[in-house]
Amino acid sequence: MKTQPSILVVDDEDTIREVVRRYLEREGFSVQEAADGYEALDAIQEAPPDLIVLDLMLPGIDGLTITQHIHQDRQIPIIMLTAKGEANDRIRGLDLGADDYITKPFSPQEVVSRVRAVLRRVNGISPNQQKETLEFDRLCIDPSGRTVKVDGHSITLTAKEFDLLWYFAQNPGQVFSRTQLLGSVWGDELYTDPSTVTVHIRRLREKIEEKPGQPALLLTVWGVGYKFVGDG
Repeated sequence: MKTQPSILVVDDEDTIREVVRRYLEREGFSVQEAADGYEALDAIQEAPPDLIVLDLMLPGIDGLTITQHIHQDRQIPIIMLTAKGEANDRIRGLDLGADDYITKPFSPQEVVSRVRAVLRRVNGISPNQQKETLEFDRLCIDPSGRTVKVDGHSITLTAKEFDLLWYFAQNPGQVFSRTQLLGSVWGDELYTDPSTVTVHIRRLREKIEEKPGQPALLLTVWGVGYKFVGDG
């Protein structure tokens, strides 16, 4: 029998946790709860979930600190819950490796849809995509293990960073606008903020480029978007 994905819901508001939990469990997910940052870190240490729904504004340890802590040695996908006025924190959260965000107030069904979308991206390549390892001058990208090596050394990417790099690597030389990347990589019409792509491009460059400020692999095409040349 297939085990259902486990979700950790972290929010200091009892009502939000209860509603989100009920909707996720109705869809067959296994759900844990945490009311603050300390409970969240304990839960992650005891039984790492498949995905975390994480409020940024938490007592004790805030969501940004938790995100940073998790991605030091784990690759657990994170969906952030943010208030409308927390744009800077949202960008910082994406910088730290969060995969998605939802702005409060939100519908519980939106959370379920986002959870499904992120897990789909993390758990496999769709049947019509190439599954063989792609090799370039400096990069080796293995979709089956979701691993990347730069100059023979393994690097750690978040789930979304890998998805973005893999999409570029399958289409070397092709220029994509931020809107196209949102639709193809994120695949969710609810995404409306192109800065999400900008943040992930910057993070990718910091990990794969010798000189992130002068990229040779992932280039900006001014006024249009980005392209991956691979053999730079």
